[in-house]
Amino acid sequence: MKDPVIRSNRIQCLMALLSAAVVAVCVCAGVTMNLVTIYDENFDHMGIRTFCMFTVNSNILAGLSMLLCLPYTVDGLRTGDYHLPDWVVILMHVACTAVTLTFLVSLFLLAPVKGFVLIFSGSRFFLHGVCPVLTILTFCRFIRSHIVRLGESFLPLIPVSLYAAVYLIMVVVIGEDNGGWNDFYGFATRIPLWISLVSVLPITYGIAALLRLGHNTCCSRCRARDAELYRQAYGGTDLPGAVAAMARSRKRTLGKSDIVIPARLIGYLIQDSSDHMEPEDAYRRYLEVFLEEP
Repeated sequence: MKDPVIRSNRIQCLMALLSAAVVAVCVCAGVTMNLVTIYDENFDHMGIRTFCMFTVNSNILAGLSMLLCLPYTVDGLRTGDYHLPDWVVILMHVACTAVTLTFLVSLFLLAPVKGFVLIFSGSRFFLHGVCPVLTILTFCRFIRSHIVRLGESFLPLIPVSLYAAVYLIMVVVIGEDNGGWNDFYGFATRIPLWISLVSVLPITYGIAALLRLGHNTCCSRCRARDAELYRQAYGGTDLPGAVAAMARSRKRTLGKSDIVIPARLIGYLIQDSSDHMEPEDAYRRYLEVFLEEP
């Protein structure tokens, strides 16, 4: 019997690989364009000073999190067992929240003042638009390895809080006349400072919560679909026999050099079976069948 999840798993891997790679390339393009632009009459922070902007820093964080995803997707294509470490998914959630905040600020605060064409052209086309949108799509649609817990949804507040503190010190406490920054985001001049102070973290958490909902919903649907595929393939088969059939089919497809015990998928079988079998016994059975000579 052919393993019903290998093809689905590899499609997930491929989509995650392509989308993550595109985000990383677009981040590199946008940041490089800012670094090589020494002067822009519409924006003060070009060249090395581009790192003053949350836009740039949030996009770099997103690009790095996507780069961390790539080796695991490549390995998933090779082994047929696509899975990201929990900490990578959590970092992607943090980064996705940050670039979503960047996108919303660009759309609703900067664009009405400076013009939509200016805010979404040149390097800003990547950093204000393409990268945030693709990061959201990637995280909520193609990253399916870890259900983000409620407590983990507070972690995106950390980078925003740190940047907000630096921005407040450089813009308000030090000020442009004393070597600080001008209020390029308008958080202290275009809107009352107290509104910025009391709203930025609740808005950030709201974004994180919505992204968590989208990501977790997609993860749950994907897991339910994989479980249904196995129910259809091995329904009516005793649990040891189903584990053995899975091992034989994956051995034929993947080859004997790629021995990866699909613990998550075996868990689906155990969960949906009326037979009692400990996970360790199921893993041992899988490995024995996978390694047996034809």
